[in-house]
Amino acid sequence: MPFWCVGGYSLSLSQLSEVILGPHEPSATTSGNIDPCQHVWEKASLWTDRQSRWTAAREMTLRWVSHQLWRHRMKGLLVTLAVTLLLMLLATQALQPVSQRPILDKRIDHEKAQHRPKHASFKESGRKKAGEITTTQPTEDIPGSTIERRRRTPPPIVFLKTHKTGSSTVQNLLFRFGEREKATFAFPHYTYQFSYPERFRAEFVDELPDGSTQFDILCSHMRLDLAQVMQVMPQNAVYVTLLREPLRTFESVFNYYTSTVPSFTKAQKAADAAAATAAAAGSLKRRSALTIFLENPETYWDPKEVGNGLAKNPMCFDMGLNSQQWNSSWPEDLARLEEAFHLVMIAEHFDESLVLLGALLGLELEEMAYVRLNVRSVLSVATLDQATKEKLSAWNALDTLLYDFFLQLFWEKAEMYGRKRLSREVAQLRRATERVRKMCVAREGVPPGQLEDLVRPWQTNSATIMGYELRANLSQQEQGFCVRLVLPELQYHSHLYFQQYGRDMRSVPTD
Repeated sequence: MPFWCVGGYSLSLSQLSEVILGPHEPSATTSGNIDPCQHVWEKASLWTDRQSRWTAAREMTLRWVSHQLWRHRMKGLLVTLAVTLLLMLLATQALQPVSQRPILDKRIDHEKAQHRPKHASFKESGRKKAGEITTTQPTEDIPGSTIERRRRTPPPIVFLKTHKTGSSTVQNLLFRFGEREKATFAFPHYTYQFSYPERFRAEFVDELPDGSTQFDILCSHMRLDLAQVMQVMPQNAVYVTLLREPLRTFESVFNYYTSTVPSFTKAQKAADAAAATAAAAGSLKRRSALTIFLENPETYWDPKEVGNGLAKNPMCFDMGLNSQQWNSSWPEDLARLEEAFHLVMIAEHFDESLVLLGALLGLELEEMAYVRLNVRSVLSVATLDQATKEKLSAWNALDTLLYDFFLQLFWEKAEMYGRKRLSREVAQLRRATERVRKMCVAREGVPPGQLEDLVRPWQTNSATIMGYELRANLSQQEQGFCVRLVLPELQYHSHLYFQQYGRDMRSVPTD
């Protein structure tokens, strides 16, 4: 039998065929002497046929799969789209808790974050860092509240308290908020104001109390100097203020400070003299001091006289701007204020402003409940006819410019917050405020003579400031909350100062 040499090994033809095709049985038709290679060729031919059939089968399978995919292509696209939408929904839900801080200013995250670190907490020691979520707990400052909240640790706050804009109400809210959070207040070294009407200086602030590492809230009256304030407050402080429609602001400033602002006092003396002359002539007609002042304000206003800052464009004066006249630095100064203040609230949209403030500080709406403080009696509010309004507008043109500028920015922030969401939360705030008032207040608009010393507002010689009478039979917890709710500025300021320093406030030196 012939032998084949494969890989150095000698194999017979039958053995070689078994290597290629596997073992086989002799064919029934074979007999005797047969060509040994015949089986190999037959098997090789059979193997080729098998390969052809395998190839054909694979091609048929591929054609069938392709046909099925084409037939069901739309179903496949719909399934793919459904899976994609499901994954997007799951991703959105997973990311939702991270975005709890509302964006009130599109520049905050871009511009502010480049210069300021994330908000630090009140009293870093023993508290969570800013941005961390505290454990869920009931609202402790409102008796009977069942609201559960998850609130951020609050950032340091600078509230520029402008005159006669409703700022005492906001200050009371911050006083209550700060007392609850055990914040360290930046108080004036003397009395209740930072040496007003001088520009703010860091040296006007009392010393940092023992155990505190930073000031957390500054909210007393001052004339703004941003650079000096930034020396006192942490770099990550939130800046907030409040503006009011300029004509009503000036009317309120004039009638409240008639006896303290020199220009207004001169006008009052002129009005008294004119009334005396008219009476001597048998006439009972009397013109108001505001009317006489507006007839020729330059006659009574001396810009160089100390104390006349509020006599023209009072809101511009409080914000540190040139309040006497427009100059070339005004656009730059206004842009600096826009950059510095995270929120400029608007008195005519007070509840909307509080919702945005609460979102900025991470407060629940029920915590923003309030009563209006430092409100004048109806008899102390002057009626403005059209002629008076035109004169007021001309005299306070820069305040009008300031107000209109920030009013537009306010509504931009409202749009970013979401108008529908804002309206919904304003309604919730008003319901919460109504519940608190019903719980605490027995009478509002109470004359000062009928109020106890603790809750009697400070009175001026030219305006009557009304107050609140609390309900009787309040529990101890309710009384503590309700007294703070209606507590006038000077009493609350004194209470917090003593609580922080363990001493009474200093009086202004007389020498």
